[in-house]
Amino acid sequence: MGFYEDIAQALDTEGIESRVNDDMLFVPIAPELEIHFQQIEQTSTTAGINSANVFMAKGELDEVAGIEEFEDTLVGVVFSVEAAVAVVAQYIATDQCITVLHDLLEGTDDRISDLEFEQDLIEPMLVRAEVGNGSLITVMLGSGTDEPEATVTFVTFGEEYDELVAQAEAELDSDETLSDFEREVMYQNVLEDAAEMTQEVLELGTFTDFDQLFDALAVAQVQATEWEELLVPLEDEFDYYDDEFEDDEFDDEDEVAAEDED
Repeated sequence: MGFYEDIAQALDTEGIESRVNDDMLFVPIAPELEIHFQQIEQTSTTAGINSANVFMAKGELDEVAGIEEFEDTLVGVVFSVEAAVAVVAQYIATDQCITVLHDLLEGTDDRISDLEFEQDLIEPMLVRAEVGNGSLITVMLGSGTDEPEATVTFVTFGEEYDELVAQAEAELDSDETLSDFEREVMYQNVLEDAAEMTQEVLELGTFTDFDQLFDALAVAQVQATEWEELLVPLEDEFDYYDDEFEDDEFDDEDEVAAEDED
């Protein structure tokens, strides 16, 4: 039981509840999710080596009767207290991210009640909502550092975007050799290419405080139209600095020439 006690003490230091029952350490993550540690029995060969199988246990939540049964799935093995705590922290972070994901998709927070987030078809932890005049707010949720975080960006598209899409639509509609499926795939590719060519991205930050995340989304929703007007293509900024550099360079050359004449 020494290994369990060490893990439980380390978890308690992090403010994480755990309990030992039937030779297994139980760590509740959410009402329908637990992490179970089952210590691997030592043999003459492995004497003194602490290790434990790690199980993810999901239960079906019944609002009336409570959780009826958990089903264990082996997801890993740990060989130290530190590894066990890291596993628990990772699952807690992931669960918090999923909770925020649901809040975004369902609009449960009043600050984002007017935003309609949609989940990306390929990356499930990425959501987008339209704001302003066709711009997007994107939220990418993750827990790579054992701490849940959300990265927020504001994406707007240049004036040429609609022109490129309209031109592509006309060409695809006029091509009678394409099937509906082929036309749809090509159209999606056009949308991605047009967005890549014309989009301007404003990074709004990475948040570990999810209350602050919803504050940022509320501000972004209000400021969207103003940001659309203020965002300038980077090449325009570079052109400005290039012009300034060239002017300074010519001024320096004029000064050198004047000194030589003197």
